[in-house]
Parts: sequence; C-alpha cells; structure tokens
Amino acid sequence: MPYATVNSIELFYEEHGAGQPLILLHGWGTCGQVWSAQREEFARDHRVVIPDWRGCGRSGRPAGGNTIAANAEDVLALAEALELEAPVLVGCSAGAAIVLEAAGRAPSFVRAVVAVDGPGYWPAERKAERLGELRQALRTDRAETVRQWVVDWYGPLADPSLLEWTAQQILGSSESIDEILTDAVRNNPRETVGQLAMPAVFIHGGLDAEIPAEVSETLAELAPHGEAHIMKESGHMPHVEQPAEFNALLRSVLRRLTGPGAGSPASPAEQG
Repeated sequence: MPYATVNSIELFYEEHGAGQPLILLHGWGTCGQVWSAQREEFARDHRVVIPDWRGCGRSGRPAGGNTIAANAEDVLALAEALELEAPVLVGCSAGAAIVLEAAGRAPSFVRAVVAVDGPGYWPAERKAERLGELRQALRTDRAETVRQWVVDWYGPLADPSLLEWTAQQILGSSESIDEILTDAVRNNPRETVGQLAMPAVFIHGGLDAEIPAEVSETLAELAPHGEAHIMKESGHMPHVEQPAEFNALLRSVLRRLTGPGAGSPASPAEQG
C-alpha cells in the first residue's frame, strides 16, 4: 500500500494510470473510496492520485492541526513528492475548500482547480452557529449525529445504501477532523477567489441541502477564469449519486483545461 510522509504525516494514497496528473480529494470524514466511480474512468488517460487526508481513512491521525491550510499544504507536498507536473486539483465538499486553498498557495504550480459542492463562504457568512451546534452534538453522540447528518448529503435519486456507507467512513475517521468544521467558519474564499490565476471550475448539485448552488455560482463569477456547472438532480455528492453524468461533465471540463497550449506551471519549490 503506498504511503508518503508529508509534513510529518503518513498519507495513504492510491495511484492509477498515466498522463495529465489529477488529484481527487474527498470531503469531511470520508476517504478516497468516494471516488471509486471516477478512478478507472479517468485512469484511462490521466495519472490519478487519490489520497486520504490527515485523520481520514488509512492516513495518519495527528492529535491536532486538522485545518484547511494544513491539508492544503499536505496536498501540495504530496504532489511534489510524487513529482506531479501541473496537476489538476479536484475536491468535494470540505475537500473543495482544501484544493482552493492549495491553488491559492501555489498558483503557478496548479494547472486548474475543480470544486465540487464546496462550502465556499457559506460557513463563514451563514452557517457558523449551525456548525457550532454540530460540533457539540458530535461530542454528545457521534454515531447518531453522523447518521442523521448524512441524510442531508444525498438527493432523492441516490441509493439509500449510500447513507450507511458514508456514515461508516466518517465514524472510522479520527475525531480530529471536527477541527475542520470550526476552521471553515474562519475561511471565506469570497475574499480570495478573485486572485486565482488558473481556471477554477465549480460543480454543484442543484438539490444540495447543505450548501446552496448559488454559492458555487457566485464564486465562479468572482474568479477571473471561473465557470459553474449545476447538476440539477444531485445533492451534495454528485460524483457518488450520478457518477456517469458527473464523469461526462468532468471529462468535458478537463479536455478544455488541459489541452495543448495550457502551459507548464512551476513546482512549489521553484516558486520559492
């Protein structure tokens, strides 16, 4: 099983295929398994890297430091360790916040960034109280709170078995991941997305009960090279709920973002 030591953390990752590097980053509490429907599809013509971020899945479980910034540095360090040239970063939910942060930190290294149902500015501007209540509920009865919460992650077309599958991933992760919920309130990409130098694509489920699609639409308008795509029949996890539709959309996006003439970004080390 492949592991890489980055920032003193042992990160587990999967790697498949060859070609344009594509990093797929999962959301809060889950793991790389959420990209199982994308793994083989994109490995046909991409070098697909799927890490478990710190505290999740099979990666190391530090007692603290589970912030958006720390995870962004982990992603960039992993890309450097694997010698990925000009990767496209794709992140879902909290993973979207992480890849946007990583892109902002290494603008000439990241070829493009794709945020899937990211929280955007919603926690900072509209959901701070709710996230505080959620952290308290997780301390009181973690299993029941998680199982009640994930019901809102999926739209009506999703297979009901996905609820327990998702809950089990979260319950198998370290409780240190809860720090991300607090950190999200301090993170507001509305203030920084306008500085992104690379293409920024925002994909969002139109039936997302956690984060409204208008968040992605707004950030796409603010990004200099932004675009938004709404999957009208999906909830918060479109890549899991409607994998065929999601894969077709992402593939069409990647054709445009990584075609000839896209340039060769520098490595984080070369950026100083």
